[in-house]
Amino acid sequence: MKIGITFDLRSAYLAMGFSEDETAEFDRDDTIQAIENTLRELGHETERVGHIKELAAALVAGKRWDLVFNIAEGMYGIGREAQVPALLDAYRIPYTFSDPLVMSLTLDKGMTKRVVRDAGVPTSDFFVAATADDAVKVRFAPPFFVKPVAEGTGKGITPASIVRERDSLAARVADLLQIYKQPVLVEPYLSGREFTVAIVGTGEAARTIGSMEVILLSNAEQGVYSYVNKEKCEELVEYRLVGPSDDPVVAESERIAMDAWRVLGCRDAGRIDIRCDSGNRPQFMEVNPLAGIHPEHSDLPIICNKVGLSYRDLLKAIVDSASVRVGSGVAG
Repeated sequence: MKIGITFDLRSAYLAMGFSEDETAEFDRDDTIQAIENTLRELGHETERVGHIKELAAALVAGKRWDLVFNIAEGMYGIGREAQVPALLDAYRIPYTFSDPLVMSLTLDKGMTKRVVRDAGVPTSDFFVAATADDAVKVRFAPPFFVKPVAEGTGKGITPASIVRERDSLAARVADLLQIYKQPVLVEPYLSGREFTVAIVGTGEAARTIGSMEVILLSNAEQGVYSYVNKEKCEELVEYRLVGPSDDPVVAESERIAMDAWRVLGCRDAGRIDIRCDSGNRPQFMEVNPLAGIHPEHSDLPIICNKVGLSYRDLLKAIVDSASVRVGSGVAG
């Protein structure tokens, strides 16, 4: 197949004057190179397309592809991860990963929790604060965990995200509102184990690849899988492969993850994050339907490597899952 690759290159945005924080979710140059090299090894013809404005210009110029391998995160708006899929839908060009509805929904962590909660998937209580004054409306008890409602890669998450006193909540909400210009998600702080579950496939064909426990080392920022801990994971975090056969908490986490994946309609590959409460009862935290895919640094390929699934086989599984939609008339 002829496969276009859409992406937001971090180095390009930094060169345009955007900050490290603004570009935290964007991809490294070697990620794009790894994807391109691997797709070619699989026998495909590739073309680097780039971000949404470059995609729009290419489409207007008449370029087309059998499939687009889309990892573009977008820069602006609550629907930023949906922009490239929506544009490709308009031109009836299939692409990897989830459709615009799923991408818009899952970027909003509060809306996502409403959907999975209504479907019976275990998730902690929560409140979405649009103003600092909203903090008084939070009815559950501290300690709280506070983060921007629509960011990824640990943006906005620091040790200060754990708010232990109700009287301090409004100030933390105000800080995040000022920095990120979006509502703030307030949840009970979950003090138990944390897992990320890798999933490949769509609908009933989806399967769990493996689960990894996130263990913070002594020199890490404690209690939170923060932006700093993620950026310096090689020195601050131990990623331990865990299995459901000998650990009932992992088994329950994987069941919850798969239920959430199917309820939300996610496609092809991604991750579900699970955190346990003080009684080690797993709770859905959030989903990443556009998971990082750097072969060595990103959680999804790390899990695959730990279970013996090569990067080549991971990308083949993603393309194979998406290829079902090529020529089928199914959107995306």
